[in-house]
Amino acid sequence: MKKDSYAGTPAATSGLSEQFRAARYSLSGHGKREIGVLQQAMAEIDAQTASDMYGNGPVINDFEHKMAQELGMPAAVFFPSGTMAQQIALRIWCDHQGSRKVAYHPLCHLEIHEQDGLRELHHLEPQLIAERDRVITLEDVQKMDPTTACLLLELPQREIGGQLPAFEELEQISAYCRKQRIRLHLDGARLFEILPYYEKTAAEVCALFDSVYISFYKGIGGVAGAILAGPEGFAAESKVWKRRHGGDLISLYPYIISSDYYYEQRKGRMKEYYEGAVELAGYFRACRGITVYPSVPVSNMFHVHFDLSREQAEHLLAEVTEATGVGFALALRNNEQGGSYYEVSIGDNYLHVPKEKLQKAFTMLAERCSAAG
Repeated sequence: MKKDSYAGTPAATSGLSEQFRAARYSLSGHGKREIGVLQQAMAEIDAQTASDMYGNGPVINDFEHKMAQELGMPAAVFFPSGTMAQQIALRIWCDHQGSRKVAYHPLCHLEIHEQDGLRELHHLEPQLIAERDRVITLEDVQKMDPTTACLLLELPQREIGGQLPAFEELEQISAYCRKQRIRLHLDGARLFEILPYYEKTAAEVCALFDSVYISFYKGIGGVAGAILAGPEGFAAESKVWKRRHGGDLISLYPYIISSDYYYEQRKGRMKEYYEGAVELAGYFRACRGITVYPSVPVSNMFHVHFDLSREQAEHLLAEVTEATGVGFALALRNNEQGGSYYEVSIGDNYLHVPKEKLQKAFTMLAERCSAAG
């Protein structure tokens, strides 16, 4: 089975990567992932605060309780990685249901980025539903094998530009799964980023699911870490599996403290990130030979596709970055149409780009695109 990502393999040209790293401003992310990210989070922590020990202690227990409340779930467990958390979630639901079958999108993280971990470690049988270039629909779910133990939905669907189903369709999928006694798990790595579009709270979205995973290093920008939330019994079982997977490190406090710190810093900015994505997509759409996917973003992320080859587009972006000091991307990927693309994920960086700098960069980009076309 093919395990590559949606549209090619990353390969940076030195010109673009060097110009991007040297740029004063960046259109994506929160900033460089440096040790300072942890130092900033730890700055106000009392040095005498007790560490967590093998999954216990106020540092971890209080944060787990806090996130369970935020998600409207009975219980939550902190994990060092989402890969570990999600494989464990699907294993638990399969054991409960007496079936090895799980279902998810063909471009699900478990399918294309985890080296067959679900199959090799847990001997589960993934069923791929829906087409690669669109989200899962109610009709797709209704056509699933009725013996499926658990359906995983990723919101937003990263590999296709962060697309989302309508909330009403989510409600219908949830109702169908409950009627058919199929467990519904949320890959909510970017859950907080979709709330402005849905105009819902995290708890309102999670109420449609039996379990949920969220990440703290993506849109939140922490060092690492994840939360897996669900019923009390489910959470208790997940702690056993976390120990089996070697995830019960003697201490996880650097991850927990940074997760909590940046969650509090950024949870109130998600609407700004979303609005920034909509604005930035408009700038790209005005350039000849560039397509934004989805055309109007539904979260803080989207994909930018060029009609140009990867080498041509990278050279063009490197020129614009060098001339304006505005960094677009570190590297591009090939897409399936013979062009190239990259992913934009709006964070604090975009909010700090002066409008005149942004407009100058896109004026130049539009000129270069027209000349190249």
